[in-house]
Amino acid sequence: MLYPRNVASLQQTVPTSNIEPSAPLVRRGRYLYPPGLRMNLPFYLFRKFFKPGNPILLFEHLRRFGRAAHYRILFNDVVLLNDPADIREVLIDKAASFGKDRTQKRMKILLGEGLITSDGETHKRARRIAAPAFHRQRIQRYGEQIVALSGALSTQWEAGTVVDVSAAMMRLALQITARTLFDTEVTPEIHVINDQVNVIMDLYNYLVAMPRAELLLNSPLPQMRRFRRAKATLDAAVDSMIRAHRSEARTGEVSSLAQRGDLLSMLLLSRDEEGDGLKLNNEELRDQVLTLFLAGFETVANALAWTWLLLGQNPLAESRLHDELDAVLAGRVPTNEDIPRLEYTAMVLSESMRLYPPAWAMGREVLEDVAIGPYRLRKGTMVFFSQYIVHRDPRWFPHPERFMPERFTMEAKAARPRFAYFPFGGGGRQCIGESFAWMEAILTLATIAQRWRLALVPGQTIEPQPKITLRPKDGIRVVLVPRK
Repeated sequence: MLYPRNVASLQQTVPTSNIEPSAPLVRRGRYLYPPGLRMNLPFYLFRKFFKPGNPILLFEHLRRFGRAAHYRILFNDVVLLNDPADIREVLIDKAASFGKDRTQKRMKILLGEGLITSDGETHKRARRIAAPAFHRQRIQRYGEQIVALSGALSTQWEAGTVVDVSAAMMRLALQITARTLFDTEVTPEIHVINDQVNVIMDLYNYLVAMPRAELLLNSPLPQMRRFRRAKATLDAAVDSMIRAHRSEARTGEVSSLAQRGDLLSMLLLSRDEEGDGLKLNNEELRDQVLTLFLAGFETVANALAWTWLLLGQNPLAESRLHDELDAVLAGRVPTNEDIPRLEYTAMVLSESMRLYPPAWAMGREVLEDVAIGPYRLRKGTMVFFSQYIVHRDPRWFPHPERFMPERFTMEAKAARPRFAYFPFGGGGRQCIGESFAWMEAILTLATIAQRWRLALVPGQTIEPQPKITLRPKDGIRVVLVPRK
């Protein structure tokens, strides 16, 4: 059951005993598809597993077909892949036969040709330009800022206070993103960016579900008017931040951009040395900034929120985390040098992102007839694979509903196939900010958990909400309990 009534039962989310024996493949001309739904998806509108706006329910239902499942939406073929070997074929071995799926293309309405939405040479060029900004040695300089901001939040908290830790992590991640992306505090412009991203996020499922939404952007529909206002305000705020940074370069202060060292400054200075030698233009730069803002802000904040929930539900794991922090840090604040020694802290975060991956599903569109595993798929077929589903496969994660950080010892990870666990994607499009996200999550969790236990308020309903990222729908309320 995806939506439990209280936090005590929240982990009981994915059934593990309803996977049917492998059914025969479905032959359609010279193509071979996996078994699946017999009728077109809209015919199942009143079934429990089909709730528009929540594909996780559908994906859970389709797990019963085993390795893969097939269904149709109107005239479109859709295949859900659940096996790591097949996912590897799509993302690595035969990546050239796949492009961004139509859902991701809809995200271009918000993010333009950013790293998440762009394809082909456009994506490769943008990634080459952005790569120097995410070099490991460069992002390590942000560690002190992450710890300082996390420590400031920890200091402001008062014992016995009830807080929504999901909202608190969002505010903290916003501060960290403002500092590392723009080298600024949370200014009015940053608030505008955040507010308008939230407006568009609220409209996201509506835009995805509406046929030909791109053609209706200029229509008088209330949702489209609201979207246009939010997007215009968002673009103006980002353009203002870019102009402020560009002004330094125009006045001959290029060296000051390098000294600032924030991600936007690095993007302004970077060129495509392997390609055309050019920098990003204004529109390209805005698209990348919006992408980095959303990816760096939403994903880490949600990962931390789900981690606090799971620690609150599992006191033995919480106690072991505290023991490690006390032993490694001995009362001082964490630093980048501590990260390799905070092994259990990283395991806690890994297990949290197994159960509640912020990036909960991925998709591709077949660009040419292609064979994947035993299947032969026609050009135009949509292929999906869900981290939320694959991460709960009992073949790789026995008792998958349980929170068990020990699943992520080096030995346990080595025993699993590559795409049994892929919270940051994989292949040529693997998240460029993965190292930064791990650093931010580990240092933030360590800084706050040094001082506080976050005890769950009993009786609350916590529902995963699958939009662009996997959010707790109505937050997660906790009571702040000082450790010392």
